[in-house]
Amino acid sequence: MTTLPNILVLCTGNSCRSQLLHGYLQQLLAGRASVYSAGVETHGLNPRAVRVMAEDNVDIAHHTSNHVDEYATVPFAYVLTVCDHAHEVCPVFPATAQQLHHNFPDPAKATGNEAEVMQQFRAVRDQVKSYAQQFTKKYFPG
Repeated sequence: MTTLPNILVLCTGNSCRSQLLHGYLQQLLAGRASVYSAGVETHGLNPRAVRVMAEDNVDIAHHTSNHVDEYATVPFAYVLTVCDHAHEVCPVFPATAQQLHHNFPDPAKATGNEAEVMQQFRAVRDQVKSYAQQFTKKYFPG
């Protein structure tokens, strides 16, 4: 029995961007990879992130905000950083882990009324979904 490759999605607080990508990768790679997400800090799961993912039929309500140190012993095949801060302070992973980086805007920093803030969350969600699809196609074809 072969073990599935492990993927870590890393951002600053593990509340929005990493949670969005975690949700999409988990859906796209079900049965083909184990997906984890963490932060270099923990800020708790953002309720707006849960809401915009539910709008796209992806349930992340059960996710937790985890610190990267919790996964120190997991052998990751891929470490995906989704913000510049996490990329800059990313802990050292074994050389076997392929590290990829894409900086997404932080929807938690959106300003305006609730409709405008939610629009920012949806825009970032859509960028993350596109990235997840491209990653899956490139690294997990078939």
